Amino acid sequence: MTDQKNFGIIKAYVVPHPPIVLPEIGQGRESEIQDTLDSMKTVAKEIAEIAPDTIVLTTPHAPLYRDAFFVSLADRDSGNLADFGFPQVGETLDNDLALAELVLKKSANQDVALVKDQAETNSLDHGSLVPLRFICAEYQDFKLLRLGLSGLSAKTHYRLGQIINEALVELDRRAVFVASGDLSHVLKSDGPYGYRKEGPEFDRKVTDILARAAFDELLAMPEELTEPAAQCGLPSFWIMAGSLDGRDVTAELLSYQGNFGVGYGVLTFDPRTDNPQRRFNAEKNKNNPYVNLARQTIEEFIKDGVVSKLDSDLPDELLKRKAATFVTLHRNGKLRGCIGTLEPYADSLATEIQQNAISAAIKDPRFPPLREEELADLEVSVDVLSEPEVIESFADLDPLRYGVIVSKGRNRGVLLPDLEGVDTAEKQVEIALSKAGIGQTENYKLERFEVIRHE
Repeated sequence: MTDQKNFGIIKAYVVPHPPIVLPEIGQGRESEIQDTLDSMKTVAKEIAEIAPDTIVLTTPHAPLYRDAFFVSLADRDSGNLADFGFPQVGETLDNDLALAELVLKKSANQDVALVKDQAETNSLDHGSLVPLRFICAEYQDFKLLRLGLSGLSAKTHYRLGQIINEALVELDRRAVFVASGDLSHVLKSDGPYGYRKEGPEFDRKVTDILARAAFDELLAMPEELTEPAAQCGLPSFWIMAGSLDGRDVTAELLSYQGNFGVGYGVLTFDPRTDNPQRRFNAEKNKNNPYVNLARQTIEEFIKDGVVSKLDSDLPDELLKRKAATFVTLHRNGKLRGCIGTLEPYADSLATEIQQNAISAAIKDPRFPPLREEELADLEVSVDVLSEPEVIESFADLDPLRYGVIVSKGRNRGVLLPDLEGVDTAEKQVEIALSKAGIGQTENYKLERFEVIRHE
């Protein structure tokens, strides 16, 4: 877990909000979603152990505006579940007004519109009440920052999350983020909203993305999937992702259930060290010359069969430096091609990227050549490699930091660093040896290298 002395978001959670999961309301039926019930209790106990100053909660059932976000600036928020026939089930919580005011100020300076409600007491919606009931059963010594969602872009939701964490750090607040949101509401023909094929597809995709903390993919989920899936949580998750911007994140899917016809996912997110490569605000990625060059090269080659000419205004590093590179392609969260070099062959880094980009698109033997209709949702990353250095043992490896090369004679295998599921040096070398066709007991040469990743 993250060092508890740090300020800002200490841990984050995705949770659903079905009132039936509360024993007072379920009256026995909550056992039908026992995994969800147990996971909600686990989240509440974790939050009690962290003992945050503030809980930041985003909910799809607060007042909703097309072009702005709701934020509660009341002294306290209070509410119950009378709409579900249970007026005795409720909570009253004090708000973190200093934090809310600072978020408002920072948002205004960055053209992120917030609508504040300064009534003496604001009403808690059920999207807030359900997770808060679990939390308050374990821990009460916190203040609340409650925000609604909007019709604005994924990028704007993400930016709001960044602003929230900036304000927390500035105020020396330790906080947890609770992103309340159900997944698809159209999972079963006998469910409350019927069935659409996009429902299960959305839930599979979003739980996979969240479990990998692949927030770039989260921001890029296509409307043709999210809209017919009839989900309510995605914008809440976008804000949460923004609050974890620029940090390595370990995620865990605690549970997923959809047997009532609505998807309920419970996940945890543990932010760790700073990682500039995990800054997913769209403008940075859009203006990355390495990624732009690779993407432009692929698009022009696939569409017109030509290799695009290099622009003279490319950064000097691309035009004058030589370096080995890998170009990796993903589509819909799945690998679509990866080709690279371990030493530079071209006369410039830019040309090296172009050559490997085309090879990744049409020459990776694991995949058929890329088709033009696949370009629209293609994700491109470029790794620039340092010169390899010979090492003596696994102790000199760190699979998050270093890639590995194993070689014996003409056989050579390589594995890039920071890959999902590769968390030990032993596993990293085992995979590289398998790719090279080298036995684990054979004598082989071991090298490591570092990369700068452009995504």
